[in-house]
Amino acid sequence: MCFRLPYLNELMQRLTERNRGETEFHQAVREVLESIEPVLEKHPEYIEKGVVERMVEPERIIKFRVPWVDDAGFVRVNRGFRVQFSSAIGPYKGGLRFHPSVYEGIVKFLGFEQIFKNSLTGLPIGGAKGGSDFDPKGKSDGEVMRFCQSFMTELSKHIGSNTDIPAGDIGVGAREIGFMFGQYKRIRNGFTGVLTGKGLNYGGSLVRTEATGYGLCYFTEEMLKEKGTDFNGKTVVISGSGNVAIYAAEKASQLGATVVAMSDSDGYIYHKSGIDLELIKKIKEQRRGRIYEYRDIHPEAEYVADCSRIWEIRCDIALPCATQNELDKKSAELLIKNGCIAVAEGANMPSTPEAVECFLSNGILFGPAKAANAGGVATSALEMTQNSMRYSWDFDKVDAMLKDIMVNIYRSSSEAAEEYGMKGNLVAGANIAGFIKVADTMLSHGVV
Repeated sequence: MCFRLPYLNELMQRLTERNRGETEFHQAVREVLESIEPVLEKHPEYIEKGVVERMVEPERIIKFRVPWVDDAGFVRVNRGFRVQFSSAIGPYKGGLRFHPSVYEGIVKFLGFEQIFKNSLTGLPIGGAKGGSDFDPKGKSDGEVMRFCQSFMTELSKHIGSNTDIPAGDIGVGAREIGFMFGQYKRIRNGFTGVLTGKGLNYGGSLVRTEATGYGLCYFTEEMLKEKGTDFNGKTVVISGSGNVAIYAAEKASQLGATVVAMSDSDGYIYHKSGIDLELIKKIKEQRRGRIYEYRDIHPEAEYVADCSRIWEIRCDIALPCATQNELDKKSAELLIKNGCIAVAEGANMPSTPEAVECFLSNGILFGPAKAANAGGVATSALEMTQNSMRYSWDFDKVDAMLKDIMVNIYRSSSEAAEEYGMKGNLVAGANIAGFIKVADTMLSHGVV
């Protein structure tokens, strides 16, 4: 696709040449540029002051080796990354991902998305992301601890409670956050809120575990109101079975829906009468097991050893919560054919551009990740606030604040889309609303 503005064509060409092979990053940037083109036509000062060129270039990229010793006594080496993308509206904020697929391009894509997601929350946090190609799956607690300590030994030089506050992401849960926090405290000799997603005994926030999944459903609930409906009585399919998927399933069920399918990288479980979520929690959160174990307790459920086929299941609402580009055009067409009315992204960029276009052109309610899954980082920012106050809020207070934030994200995205002639297009609306706040702040700061 070519842009109407020659400036954007030239910018995109330069970006792809300077960041060769980083297809996820190219995809994320192109989506934003397509959305903000009418904003740039109306406000040429963003071009004249180089705001967009600066916004697509990270302020800082940190890349380092992570040596650690496995249980057999062998030295292993992984790569660590932290991309500090934008500090225009606040200290860097974004998760750490431990997964074999992690490389610089993935981290840049995630960090770039984080700029706009964090902006949409209305909270003073900039955009960043990090991680490693280390795979915690199958590792002992001792191996994970030694890796996390080595990783934090280097990362600690670049983060701080007023500089960069990482959180968890895929492969980084309570265990990993705890090991990293302990090492940071040991190195810095200070107890600060430098990581979020911490345990409740040492500065964590209630609702943080549930936040991304709950927030996803709060956002989806607002979308459904546009069609005069809600979750009650709806059939829901959720890809993934990690933290986001589990708590999206929990909240959807609380709101009256029936969740019939969930997945992991091996395959998916379909349980027509409704997923036994407590069993999923035992398998995934307590045992770190595989989803096919579900049939040991519920033999009436169907297991399919191909996670990509989960979108063949008939549903009213689809919540992709696994990983990027998991839902392609073919899957989108199947969902539409089978009567799906709403799709909201719990994972980061789980729908391909072709799938997104398919949803939008067919009038399907579509919640893009940077808006729909912002509940996690929003609650992380609330954790930062509580740490600064040396105080903890109760569950209901944090949950109510989370819901307010998600409702406001929906409204600001919807209003921005309508203002620029794209009513109902929340992809464009979220990009525009997030961009304008950051761009105006950058203009205030001068050329930095």
